[in-house]
Amino acid sequence: MTLFFFSSGYSEIVKFLLARGADVNAVSDLGTALTHAAIRGFPSIVKTLLEHNADPNKASCQFGLLSMALQKSSVSCVKLLIQGGAKVSGDSPRDNLLVKAAEKGLTEAIKCLLEAGANPNVPNTFGRLPIELAAEYGTREDVEILFPFTSPISTVANWSVDGIISHVKMEIKQLEDDNFVKERVSDLKRQADEAFKKQDYLNASVLYTQALKMDNFDAKLLSNRSLCWLRMGDGQRAFDDATKCKRLRPKWAKAHYRQGSALMFMKKYAAAYSALSRALELDPESEETEKLFWYEIHVSSRFLLE
Repeated sequence: MTLFFFSSGYSEIVKFLLARGADVNAVSDLGTALTHAAIRGFPSIVKTLLEHNADPNKASCQFGLLSMALQKSSVSCVKLLIQGGAKVSGDSPRDNLLVKAAEKGLTEAIKCLLEAGANPNVPNTFGRLPIELAAEYGTREDVEILFPFTSPISTVANWSVDGIISHVKMEIKQLEDDNFVKERVSDLKRQADEAFKKQDYLNASVLYTQALKMDNFDAKLLSNRSLCWLRMGDGQRAFDDATKCKRLRPKWAKAHYRQGSALMFMKKYAAAYSALSRALELDPESEETEKLFWYEIHVSSRFLLE
C-alpha cells in the first residue's frame, strides 16, 4: 500500500508512512498523495502533507490542486494550499480559480484567492467575469467583495453592485427569449466575421466570445474563435476551442482540422497527425486539410531526423 492510497482518509497511517521516510511527492498514475487528498477534500491530510513539504503545485492532470479543492467546495483545503504556496493563477484558461469559486458561491474562498493575488478580470471561456458569475450563482456579498478589484465592464451602464446584479438578471431574462438570442447571436457573428476579414482578430475573438456567452453550444462559433486564437499566436486557446467544438460535433471535419492546426502550432506532431487524419476521413475532398496533413508529415519527419 502506498502513501497515495492512504491519503484518501487514513490520517494516522499517512503520518506513520511519512515518519518512515515515504516520498511525499511521489507520483502515481493519478497524481501525488496531495492531489488525492485535495480531490477528496481532506484538510487534515492536506495539512499533514504540506507540513512534510508536499509540493502544492505538482499535479499530474490538466487542473491544479486548488482547482480540485474548489471543485470539492473544500474551502479549508483551499486555504491550506494557498498558505503552502499554491499558485492562484491557473496555467490553463480552463483553470480559472476565481471563476470556480464564484460559480459555487464560495465566499471565503473568493476572499482568500483575492488576498493571494488572483486576478478577477480574467473571464471564463465564454467571456464571463467572476463578478458576473457571482451575481448569478453566489450572493450579494460575493459581488461586493469582487467589486473593488474588478475593472468596469463596458456593457454594464450602471457600474455599481446593484447595477451589476440588475444587468446579470436582465441578461438571464433575455436568454429566456429564443428570438432575442437568435437575433443577437446572428448580429454578433456578422460583426465578428467582418472584423476577421479585416484581420482584426482580437475584436473578432471578443465578438465571438459575446455570441458564445449567449449560445455556448454553437460549434461554428467555437471553430471561428479557435482560428482567431491561432492567428494571434495562442495555440492552447485555439486547441481548447477546437476540442469543445469536436465534442459538440464529433463528425464535423472542420473541428478535427482546427484541432490539428492548433496542435501543429504547438509542435505536438503525433497528436496533430491523428486529428488531421480523422479530418481527412470525414472530408476526403478537402484540399485545405490534405495540404496541412502532408505538411505535418514533412515537418514531423524532419523533426524526428534532427
